[in-house]
Amino acid sequence: MYDSGLILKDAGLVAASAAGTVGGLAKIVTVGEGRVDGVLVVDVTAIEMASNDERYSIALQGSDVADFTTGSPKVEELACLNLGANEVLSGNQDSAIGRYEVPMTNVKQGVAYPHLRLYTTVAGTVATGINFTARLGL
Repeated sequence: MYDSGLILKDAGLVAASAAGTVGGLAKIVTVGEGRVDGVLVVDVTAIEMASNDERYSIALQGSDVADFTTGSPKVEELACLNLGANEVLSGNQDSAIGRYEVPMTNVKQGVAYPHLRLYTTVAGTVATGINFTARLGL
């Protein structure tokens, strides 16, 4: 069981770098000014690696500005999951469909970031991309 307000990305294909959306709208979760620890849960249902150079970096970002854009927001990467072809991951196997859990906190170098979003960076020769959902478990 989880809080639907903590969903950062609903099901849908990602073939280009973009912020996470829910219901077609950019999703930002505000957790407040204090320290929050938890887990970023990513459920991958499809992942393309036809060219053996695809890389998908799924990052939890934090900001001191609620919409991540106006004013002079400070945006920090707080947790990251790198998926894709073995040839670009420095591992021993391609990524697979399934659940990935990444420990997270909204604090970096002593600064708590009250606003969180998901951002996926897509690299390589991508035709169809990756399909996944993501949420916070707090």
